[in-house]
Amino acid sequence: MSPSTFFRQARETVLPVTSNPHGPLPPLLLVWTVVTGLVDAYSYLQLNHVFVANMTGNVVFLGFSFSGVSGFAWWASLLAIVAFMTGAKLGGGFAHVRKPRHRGSLLFRAGMVQMLLFAASALLAFVLPPSQSTASLVMLVIVLSVAMGLQNSIARELSVPDLTTTVLTLTITGLASDGEGSHKTNNAGRRVLSIMSMALGALVGGAMVHVGTGYLALLIAVALTAVITWRAFSLRNVTAEWARLA
Repeated sequence: MSPSTFFRQARETVLPVTSNPHGPLPPLLLVWTVVTGLVDAYSYLQLNHVFVANMTGNVVFLGFSFSGVSGFAWWASLLAIVAFMTGAKLGGGFAHVRKPRHRGSLLFRAGMVQMLLFAASALLAFVLPPSQSTASLVMLVIVLSVAMGLQNSIARELSVPDLTTTVLTLTITGLASDGEGSHKTNNAGRRVLSIMSMALGALVGGAMVHVGTGYLALLIAVALTAVITWRAFSLRNVTAEWARLA
């Protein structure tokens, strides 16, 4: 792939062209990917080594716990998985029960709920740090996992290629395997931006925890989700072809 093609793909992800089949969704989902990095960094570093977005990690942690490895609590990983599934179920309800089936409207509803969940989590983390209260730790695992399950479900419904916002395994696989010699096109520019967005969120979230202000990572997640929700609000009545859910 030539550098010009790579940078064109990256530019059109951040600043979509009019003919983009996903309209203005790609940059919003990049921001949502940053949110995932923020929240997962906070949860892993502050909530007893548990992920609230990366459920593959929690399944592995369950295995660690049952094998006797120290530093992992089986109940925290299991709780995160159950709460994540609850959030995903909620997202499925938004997508399949409520009408109209409109991408902007769907993103707006999900963003509103997620923003409130993040705000509640940030307040709880500030008032009652999880390191000082098991009850706070449990509530934070539940609320954050529900929020990320909702996000994962909605991103799946929006179906923008290479922008799942929470899982990068297939994105990294495609980055290496697609392209020349393959029947699949390698949108390397978008894929690299997705990876960088997750890393940026994790970097900022880790830094906040490192300096003893982990709750700020959640406040930043609130702010970024508010931006996504505000933009989705302006898109909820758009009638363009990209706005229709499949």
